[in-house]
Amino acid sequence: MCVADWVFSIVDRLGAAGVGLLILLENVVPPIPSEVILPLAGFRARSGALNVLAVWPAATAGSVLGALLLYGLGTWLGYERLHRLAGHRWFVFVSQKDLDRGERVFERHGGKVVLLGRCVPFLRSVVSIPAGIAGMPLSRFLVLTTIGSGVWNAAFIALGWALGNNWDQVERYLGPISYVVLGLLAVGLVVLIVRRVRSRSDSVPHG
Repeated sequence: MCVADWVFSIVDRLGAAGVGLLILLENVVPPIPSEVILPLAGFRARSGALNVLAVWPAATAGSVLGALLLYGLGTWLGYERLHRLAGHRWFVFVSQKDLDRGERVFERHGGKVVLLGRCVPFLRSVVSIPAGIAGMPLSRFLVLTTIGSGVWNAAFIALGWALGNNWDQVERYLGPISYVVLGLLAVGLVVLIVRRVRSRSDSVPHG
């Protein structure tokens, strides 16, 4: 069963609640594409199978709940704990200097990062973690996440409604873009790890 068929089965079985559930999962498990779920929901709403007035609130509620789970993970991890982990030689993902630099950037532009990040594939999910780590106030996080998620959800539901039977064209064209974004993020992560390992090697005194 392909992803689209699986999405169809969930949405047809659970209705708007199924859309919300799928979007919640999409926030926690990024490979589940909202670029498929939301246009399909718009198409189903146009055909009368779903209540269009219920689809958007359900999708946005799913987005916020999923984001809250990752925000909670970031809060549990916390800046101090992550800073201590970054001080260990085996922790190659980020250095303490990079973490300090990231904290300063998030203090200045954290709101923009969370708001705009909700409209970028993959970042839609992970942006909630640094928000929790940085200790962004929960009320502010909820407002920004709701706005950003609401805009993203409304745009793709509207596309599905407008395209009708051709709703799958959204995923056809945006799917490759999502993979490019994921690829760039993966490359960036590898570069960070390699740089981290090299800096640790250079700091070791040679006899």
